[in-house]
Amino acid sequence: MESLPSIFNDVIGPVMRGPSSSHCAASLRIGRLCRDLVENNITNILVEFDPNGSLADTHTGQGSDMGLFGGFLGWEADDERLPSSDQHISEVGIKVQFGIRDLNAKHLNTYHITLSNRRETRTVTAISTGGGMIEVIAIDGIEVSILGDFYETLIYCKRTDRILELLNSEMSYDYLIVHDGNLVLIEIKAQSFPSEILQAQLNSMEDVISIRKLRPVLPVLSRKGIKVPFSTCNEMLDYNEDKNLSLLELAILYESERGNISQEEIYEKMRKIVRILKDSIKNGLQGTQYADRLLGSQSVNFRNQLQNKRLIETGALNIVVMYVSALMEVKSSMGVIVAAPTAGSCGALPGAVIGTADFLGVSEDEIIKAMLVAGIIGIFIATQSTFAGEVAGCGVEYGSGGSMAAAGLVYLAKGSLAQSVAAASLVLQSTLGTTCTPIANRVEAPCLGNNVMAATIAISFANMALAGYDELIPLDEVIETMYVIGKGIPHEFKCTNIGGLCATRTAKILEAKLNTKQ
Repeated sequence: MESLPSIFNDVIGPVMRGPSSSHCAASLRIGRLCRDLVENNITNILVEFDPNGSLADTHTGQGSDMGLFGGFLGWEADDERLPSSDQHISEVGIKVQFGIRDLNAKHLNTYHITLSNRRETRTVTAISTGGGMIEVIAIDGIEVSILGDFYETLIYCKRTDRILELLNSEMSYDYLIVHDGNLVLIEIKAQSFPSEILQAQLNSMEDVISIRKLRPVLPVLSRKGIKVPFSTCNEMLDYNEDKNLSLLELAILYESERGNISQEEIYEKMRKIVRILKDSIKNGLQGTQYADRLLGSQSVNFRNQLQNKRLIETGALNIVVMYVSALMEVKSSMGVIVAAPTAGSCGALPGAVIGTADFLGVSEDEIIKAMLVAGIIGIFIATQSTFAGEVAGCGVEYGSGGSMAAAGLVYLAKGSLAQSVAAASLVLQSTLGTTCTPIANRVEAPCLGNNVMAATIAISFANMALAGYDELIPLDEVIETMYVIGKGIPHEFKCTNIGGLCATRTAKILEAKLNTKQ
């Protein structure tokens, strides 16, 4: 089945704790699926990384270990116990080991996990694809494709013919037979599969070895025959040629069709996210504490200096810088944030939109609408590129966040669809080819500066688009170019803790000091 991005799956979300969505939220989701595979019965776990991937050097400092532990324990990505998940995993008697070996992995964010208990041993190979999104690509060495947006039933069997006869006689199910007929993967759309009668029939078959159910880990599920009216900006413009819908109306139309949810549900989902973001900003401005981080609570002093009129007056810009900083500090102190589109770029979009809205005195409803407008720009990026800095550099993270923010800001200023798209294109054009080299293997610097830059240029380009500046290159072409350039960035400059700022003498001293504290 074709997988289509969702605003709430791929673009604005998940709600989470931790420094990196590619590491923390994604690994937690992978761990949750692993837990289901062995029916919550885990004794020993071996997690292996490829030496040429990004996780070999970053899995501890950027939170993969923490996320995996939370997933193995069945937690959510915003669980308050996550910072101490290593203690909890030990207390329940699960032994976890980490190893580095040549996996011949094609993706930089590859996890190879071996789970065992007294009855069985299972293996899972999965990848983190960016922004907390995942794909399980193999189970027990058998190629699969599980994205976490379906209820999945795995039937281990000796033969498939009798099983398929039964399934086809009951009703029409979508299934995939792989690995010489030894495994049938049935993709389903309802938690009720299989029925009690069908379950009993399957269990009675000599050919059936075991049945395992994997629950979805994404908030918006997929379904059979899913269709959307468009998935790129050009397709949207063609679709809208004779309809004259606003970008907000088109965003709602897309998400409604994608998730089979109503306009009211979409608004309420985004309202919940906006309120979480506002709480995160508030908490950040009250000051945050956390031992394992580079930067302290700087947004508090920014607010004080702003209130005392000690800063250069820039209107909305100063509020935006303050909000972006607060969000990044909450992230780095293991507070609750929203990946937008990633945790490493969690400040740019909400900081720009909410900060500008507060300066203008705009209502919560208008913020919600602006975030949905930003979300549809993110859909175009997710469809044609990636949000993973490990794959294509940091431009695809904070550049995307700034691009989305610019479109949302144009909406707040009552600009047109064309102006929102132009602003989004202008931001991406100015953030192409940026490296991802977090200092001391912590997602704080230059991440904070990158988020502030993305948020502030979003304001500038929104105003330029409102003033009629010509973006020249259509948004889709810029997105495609961003991906090509990002893929061409050398491996050591894409969140691997090998080259760039993280390899400087001072960065290594800082990293050693932080690691000594642990």
